[in-house]
Amino acid sequence: MHPLVNIAVSAARTAGNFISRSIDRVDTLTIESKGRNDFVTQVDRSAEAEIIKVIRKAYPQHAVLGEETGASGDNEVVWIIDPLDGTTNFLHGLPHFAVSIGIQVRGKLEHGVIYAPSTQDLYIATRGGGATLNNRKIRGSTAKELDSALIGTGIPIKPELLDAYLPMLKTIASNSAGIRRAGSAALDLAYVAAGRLDGFFELGLKPWDMAAGIVLVQEAGGTVTELYDPRGDVMKTGHILAAPHKLHAQLSDALRGAAQPIVPAE
Repeated sequence: MHPLVNIAVSAARTAGNFISRSIDRVDTLTIESKGRNDFVTQVDRSAEAEIIKVIRKAYPQHAVLGEETGASGDNEVVWIIDPLDGTTNFLHGLPHFAVSIGIQVRGKLEHGVIYAPSTQDLYIATRGGGATLNNRKIRGSTAKELDSALIGTGIPIKPELLDAYLPMLKTIASNSAGIRRAGSAALDLAYVAAGRLDGFFELGLKPWDMAAGIVLVQEAGGTVTELYDPRGDVMKTGHILAAPHKLHAQLSDALRGAAQPIVPAE
């Protein structure tokens, strides 16, 4: 493995072990709200601190962009961290949550590591080196037609995004084999890379939700684009569409055909 990936794996496992030890004391945690249906606990913050400590020990000069601590440092290498993607699931005892670490070098995503503590599944990808799940090479599904595809999604909370999203949900629900809304975008993207989902779309994600998953999907033979504009920058807008190459165009056409303009709330 690339030296950066070795550190990312170590950091993800360290955070994952901390999260696992916290599962049995969820009822004692202090829970804060960052917004409607957006929660944070001391587990999120402590897990991020554990990740940053591992990174800083190996690469003290590197920059970090963390969900809980924000941006720090100025370097061509940026670690993009979501210490606990799926906090609401974690709080309810649903085992669909993950640690996500993406690594950007000179403005380009190069490495991704996603670790699911509940299953101990470890997803790793390096640009040009392929993607693995528990050290086995993975590829996205072979789905070619939307009507036989299982699609993952996330339902946005912001009213302006929800209004734009609901027609897309209706279209995909009516023309696919099914939709799954599991509550962790990072892990859903890993599932696309592993062929467990045939595609994934969501509006309004943050860089830490997507960074590692984007590399995984691409290295597993899939395509990731900005949902509204295939040539746009998905890391800036957060409107993501990920699918195997042969399904992507069909899914993109269906979504963009149904999508409503996003009108900011007054």
